[in-house]
Amino acid sequence: MRQWPDDGVAYGGDYNPEQWPRSTWDEDLELMQQAGVTFVTLGVFAWSWLEPKAGVYEFEWLDTIMDKLAAADIAVDLATATAAPPVWLSQEHPDTLPVDRAGHVLGQGSRQAWCPSSTTFRDHAVALTAQMARRYHAHPALAMWHVSNEYGCHNTPCYCDRCAAAFRTWLQARHGTLEALNDSWGTAFWSQRYTDWEHILPPRATPTINNPTQVLDYRRFQSDQLLAQHDAERAVLRELSPGVPVTTNFMTMTGFRHLDYHAWASHVDVVSTDHYRVDLLADPTAELSLSAAITRGVAAGRPWMLMEHSTSAVNWQAVNPAKPAGQLLRDSLAHVAHGADAVGYFQWRASRAGAEKYHSAMLPHAGPDTRRFAEVRRLGEVLGRMPDLLGSRVEARVAVLWDYEAQWAAGGPALPSEALDYPDAALAVHRALRDLHVTADVVHPGSDLMGYDVLVVPTLYLVRDEHASAVADAAARGAHVVVTYFSGIVDEHDHVRLGGYPGAFRDLLGVRCQEFYPLRVGEQVRLDDGTTGTVWSEDLDAVDGEVLARYADGPLEGGPAVTRRRVPGGGSATYVSTLLDDAGWRRLLDGLREEAGINRVAEASPGVELVRRTGDRGSWLFAINHGGTPAEVTATGHDVVADAPVDGRVELAAGQVAVIRETRAPRG
Repeated sequence: MRQWPDDGVAYGGDYNPEQWPRSTWDEDLELMQQAGVTFVTLGVFAWSWLEPKAGVYEFEWLDTIMDKLAAADIAVDLATATAAPPVWLSQEHPDTLPVDRAGHVLGQGSRQAWCPSSTTFRDHAVALTAQMARRYHAHPALAMWHVSNEYGCHNTPCYCDRCAAAFRTWLQARHGTLEALNDSWGTAFWSQRYTDWEHILPPRATPTINNPTQVLDYRRFQSDQLLAQHDAERAVLRELSPGVPVTTNFMTMTGFRHLDYHAWASHVDVVSTDHYRVDLLADPTAELSLSAAITRGVAAGRPWMLMEHSTSAVNWQAVNPAKPAGQLLRDSLAHVAHGADAVGYFQWRASRAGAEKYHSAMLPHAGPDTRRFAEVRRLGEVLGRMPDLLGSRVEARVAVLWDYEAQWAAGGPALPSEALDYPDAALAVHRALRDLHVTADVVHPGSDLMGYDVLVVPTLYLVRDEHASAVADAAARGAHVVVTYFSGIVDEHDHVRLGGYPGAFRDLLGVRCQEFYPLRVGEQVRLDDGTTGTVWSEDLDAVDGEVLARYADGPLEGGPAVTRRRVPGGGSATYVSTLLDDAGWRRLLDGLREEAGINRVAEASPGVELVRRTGDRGSWLFAINHGGTPAEVTATGHDVVADAPVDGRVELAAGQVAVIRETRAPRG
C-alpha cells in the first residue's frame, strides 16, 4: 500500500485492461512509462469480469495487472466496480432496475441501471466491495479506493415504488409531521393536502405542473439516497482497508445538476471530479475555469483531483470536434492552476467497441506514433517538472457564491422565465474577474466568508435566513457585496418571501422590486451607462441608496437598473437587476476591486488567464493565453512549460501556456 499522492502532480487516467487481450498489457505499461503516467484508475466497469455469477469471483486477471502496475511503479486508484451492474443481477433481481417518471422500467444494456433505493443492489455492491477490500488492501500498487463512478450521471432520479417508500421515510425525518409537510409544500394550492403518509408519491408524470417544493424535496432525497449507497461501500472500505483514502468522482461541470456536492464533500478523503469540455457552450473555456473553481470550493480550498477529462473529442454531443493542437495542454494546466494535484483522463487506450469507442483517449486508435500521443507525452514531461507544486493552494479575496439547492430551485417548474439558467450570472461574473486578472473562489453560502473583501451573489434564488444574514454581515464588516437579479426570492421551502423582491436581500440592498420583467430569448435592454442587459429586468425602486445605471429603453425606461447602498462599517451592497454584458461586469467589478485594495494577480495582456498557487515550497504563476493574438505577462522565475528562465516578462503566442516558478514574492 502506498500513500496518495506522494511525489508530485499525479498523471494518468482510467485503464480498462479487461477490454483488451493480455498481449497488449505489457505494451500499455511501456507506453504509460514513456508518457509519464504515474497512476491509473482500474476496474470502474469491471463487475461482470470480477463476479461473472452471483457469489463467484474471478480475480486472477486483476491480480496480474495489479502486480504489473506495481512493478512499473504506477499507483492504482482501485474502483469498487459497482457503477455498472452485470446482466445476471438485473435478470435475477429485476427489482434493482430504475423507473422513469412515466412508470417505464429502464432496462439493462448500458450503465448505472440500478435504483438508488434498492437494498438488493446495495447488498450485492457491498459484497463485491468487501471481497476487493480484503484481497487488495495490502497490495503495493493500491493508493486509493474509488467508489462506483459518476453518481447521478445516468441513474437519477428514479420514481419506482421502492423510491416512493424511501421518500416517505426521508420526508418524515425532514418534516416530522404531515402538518409541517403540508405547510412546506404549500398543499393548500390545487387541493394537494395530505392526510396520510402513504398517500405521498414521487413527482411522477402528472396532467400538468408538479408541486415545486415536492420536486425540490425529491431532488434533495435522490442526492441523499445516492450518498447513502456510496457510504455503504465506503463503510466496508473503512473497516477492511483502513488507512487507504477513499474518493468518488464528482461532476462539477456547471451543467450537471443532480447532486449536492457541498453535502457530499465530507464523505470523501480526496475531492475528485470529472470535467468535459462542452463544445456547444458559448464560452467553454470560461465554463472550464468556473467549474474548476467550483471544485476548489467544494474541496474547501484544498488541492483536488481531476479524475477524468478528454484528450480530444468526446462521443456524446451532436457533433464532437477534435481539440486543436495545444488545447490538451491548455485545458489540463487550467485545472492544475485552479488547484488540481492530479490530472486524469478517460481513458488510457481508446476502445475499439462499445458506446464510447469514439471517445478520445491518451493512446488513440491510430497508435503511439500520432500527434495526439505526442501531446500526451508532452504534458507528462511538463507535469513531471513541478513536484514542489504538490499541496500548494490558490488564495483569493473575492468570492462568488454557488449553491446546488439554489440551482435546483431555480430550475424548478413554473418560474417566470425558462430562459434564465442558474449558471449564467456566475459564469459572467467569473469570466469578468478572470479578464481582470483577479482570482475568485467559488464557495457555498454557508462557508466562512470572513476572508473576502468582495462577495458576489449571483442568482441565489433560494436562500436560507442564516446565509442571507452571513452576506449582510460581510457587508457590515466592510466587504463590498454584489447581488444579482432573481436572488433572495424564496426560502428553503421554495416559498416566496413577501413584501417585494429581492426578499432576503431587500434591506441590505436598499431596493424593492415590484414586478419581474423577464426578457425574451435574444432580447436586450440598454442602460444609460452604455452597457446592455439580457435575460432579465425588473421594475425596481431605489429606496435607500444611489442609482448607478438606469434602463434607457423598453417598458422600464428611466427606472433603476443598477444600484448601490453604502453600508455602515465601510462596506457596500450593489444590486444588478439584469444580466450585464461583459464590459459592464468588468467595469463594475474592477471599481470594487480598486476600492477594496485587491491587486491583480500580475500584469498581462487581455485574453490571458492568470492564477497563482502558493505553498511552503514556492509560488507558481499560471498564465494561459486564451486569445488569438500574442500576449505578454509580467513575471520573473522559471517557466516549466518552456523549461526556460523568465526575467521580468514572458511572451505567449496565441493559445500558449506558461507556468512560472516565481523567484520574487508576489504582491499582496
